[in-house]
Amino acid sequence: MSVASKTYSGQCFCGAVTIEVSGDPMGAGYCHCKNCRSWSAGPVNAFTLWKADDVKVTKGEAEIGEYHNNDQSYREWCKACGGHLLTRHPTWGLVDVYAATIPEFPFEPGVHVNYESTVLPMKDGLPKLKDFPVELGGSGEEMAE
Repeated sequence: MSVASKTYSGQCFCGAVTIEVSGDPMGAGYCHCKNCRSWSAGPVNAFTLWKADDVKVTKGEAEIGEYHNNDQSYREWCKACGGHLLTRHPTWGLVDVYAATIPEFPFEPGVHVNYESTVLPMKDGLPKLKDFPVELGGSGEEMAE
């Protein structure tokens, strides 16, 4: 399958900003941290992680607002509708495109991160990491379901 056939489009709530992701994600799963829960206004956030070069804004770049929560997370949204788009992780060279932003992407979660902070325990057989994988600066410690 060519990279071109693995291109998925997404947009903010109103469509003023559109994005594309290409190729294969570096990972996908669920984040249970307090920051993601607050940002998404939900008990868990479904993420897809992509290399920065695999994520393109195809329309409405001037409509994107950005908040630097910390040095690891630059959260982006549409200034017209407030729709959340993604979080850039410059220290990792990755971009988290929220799974709901790219609805045609075949989301297949592989892990739960920051499960120590969960408010919605999930029994799905996936690994539950206390924080992050070792490769991303976490302990890599798994927790029981």
